[in-house]
Amino acid sequence: MSIIETEAALHEAHRDNHTHRDVNGGWLRPAVFGAMDGLVSNLALMTGVAGGAVSQQTIVITGLAGLAAGAFSMAAGEYTSVASQRELVEAELAVERRELRKHPVDEMEELAALYVARGVEPALAREVAMQLSKDPEQALEIHAREELGIDPDDLPSPLVAALSSFGAFALGALLPVLPYLLGASTLWPAVLLALVGLFACGALVAKVTARSWWFSGLRQLALGGTAAAVTYGLGVLIGAAV
Repeated sequence: MSIIETEAALHEAHRDNHTHRDVNGGWLRPAVFGAMDGLVSNLALMTGVAGGAVSQQTIVITGLAGLAAGAFSMAAGEYTSVASQRELVEAELAVERRELRKHPVDEMEELAALYVARGVEPALAREVAMQLSKDPEQALEIHAREELGIDPDDLPSPLVAALSSFGAFALGALLPVLPYLLGASTLWPAVLLALVGLFACGALVAKVTARSWWFSGLRQLALGGTAAAVTYGLGVLIGAAV
């Protein structure tokens, strides 16, 4: 095989393997946050109620109500948050689009100055900025990336964030309730299943981060377990007081 063919093969292999994960928070952040929040909040809610020495039926109803309320709340919150963020970005893009239309030369010089600040020779930076500024939409995209740090073609979707958050929260919140629905009569099966779920979720998150799976799993297990223990203790105290 010739050198040119070898370099072409290496370039193609690099192109195919050089991919990045979702870091814009379109679905990953609300899904992860939703699952963790569903597990921790519903486990803590159920253990707190159970600490007050209430009936099994009350614990199950509390868990199901916490699942429904939390899932809808998370979805609404994520939709509003992401929609507001997207609207803010679109407003800034409109400002930048207006500036490109009214002051194209100034914007071109601004882009050239950005490249110079990054080490490009002034003459070359100005030539590059001039070439890129010929297409208004391309110029807008480049200015958005350089000045705002965003990609206009890759804005997070409010609907995707809401659905991801809703489904993940409901799935996480279901774990503490599931043993009761399958016939358990005590709190411990629900606690054990929820703690296993917390560790598994933490370990799964490590797949898309730089942390080791055991560290991420143990961290989430410790946080969720602490929350459940504290609320159980509060439930015992309140139950004894009333």
